[in-house]
Amino acid sequence: MHSLRSDSLWHGCLLNLPLTRRSSGRGLAVPPSFVARQQPSEEATLDIRVDDVRSQEVIELIREHLESMAPTAPPESRHALDLDGLRGPDVTLWAMWDGAELAGIGALKRLSQTHAEIKSMKTAKPYLRRGVASRLLSHMMHEAKSRGYSRLSLETGSMEYFQPARALYASFGFAPCAPFGDYLEDPNSVFMTIYIDEVSA
Repeated sequence: MHSLRSDSLWHGCLLNLPLTRRSSGRGLAVPPSFVARQQPSEEATLDIRVDDVRSQEVIELIREHLESMAPTAPPESRHALDLDGLRGPDVTLWAMWDGAELAGIGALKRLSQTHAEIKSMKTAKPYLRRGVASRLLSHMMHEAKSRGYSRLSLETGSMEYFQPARALYASFGFAPCAPFGDYLEDPNSVFMTIYIDEVSA
């Protein structure tokens, strides 16, 4: 997985890739290159493409995501976008396909000309622990940079349940930050951000 608790549902998808640090005004840890991480493995070629949130497979995965988020936090602390929200003009959703099988989804929500938010990241159960989250995140970071965004942010849960998601984002260089956009301080939330213009390509 707006920033979705969805983000946290990438449990088991971490690649434990090494980080490199380079000097920057904001002191972020950044990966050596998220270009290489976008490449599919030798075992399977997965196709990532924009989705209009109309296909039945994507709709079912979004509904599964929303249902799975319900027990994790009170309603006011759950920020996942519903179907209508994901179809909005300020949101782009990508779906990763393995032939006719849906492997996962992820979205970007435009906050400003230079700032976007990661939303609705979710891996289909048969594809857990196969690097789907990392590939989607890498793809979305490249897309964001190509669209002129300089900053990406997200909200995810603060509970132990969401630790794998937070670790995934940290492995890509995201660092904790203050609430952004319309978010408020919330003990159930963790906010993270990265300045992608500082990430080596």
